[in-house]
Amino acid sequence: MCHVIVTCRSMLWTLLSIVVAFAELVAFMSPDWLVKPLLTDNDVTQTKANDRESLGLYSRCKRIGGEISCGNYAGTFGEVGSKFWQAAMLFLAAGMLVLGCVACISVFTLCFQSIKKKSIFNICGLLQAIGGKEDVLVLLNLAVCLNIPHKLCPG
Repeated sequence: MCHVIVTCRSMLWTLLSIVVAFAELVAFMSPDWLVKPLLTDNDVTQTKANDRESLGLYSRCKRIGGEISCGNYAGTFGEVGSKFWQAAMLFLAAGMLVLGCVACISVFTLCFQSIKKKSIFNICGLLQAIGGKEDVLVLLNLAVCLNIPHKLCPG
C-alpha cells in the first residue's frame, strides 16, 4: 500500500530531476554544440540567428547551396569524428542514464522515502553527483579536443 508523502521540497526535487533528464536528452541530440559566428558576407544573407552552420556530437548543420541542411554525419559510433568526441558521447550517455534513473526513482519517493532504513534521497543525491561528474567529463573532453590540432576533432 502506498501512502502519498508530498512536500514542497520533494515535489520540486522530483520535477527538477525530470527536467534535467530531458535537458540531457535534448543536449545529446542537438547539433548546436559548436556554432559558427554569423556571416557578414554580402553573398550570403542570414535571416535568422539559427541560420548558420553548427556541429553536435554526431550531427551537424551545414550550408549546401545557400541553405542550411541538418543531419547525422556519423552513422555508427566508429564514424564519430575523434576519440575525444566518442569519449564525450560515452560520458554523456552514462550521465543521461544515471540522471534518467534518478528521475524515475524520484517519482517513487512521493510514496516511499526509505527502503530498509536507507533514505532514497541520500542515494539519489549520490547518483546525481555521479551523473554531474559524468557531464563535467564531457565538457573537459570537448575542451581538450578544441585545444589540440584540428585533425583530431570533427568539423
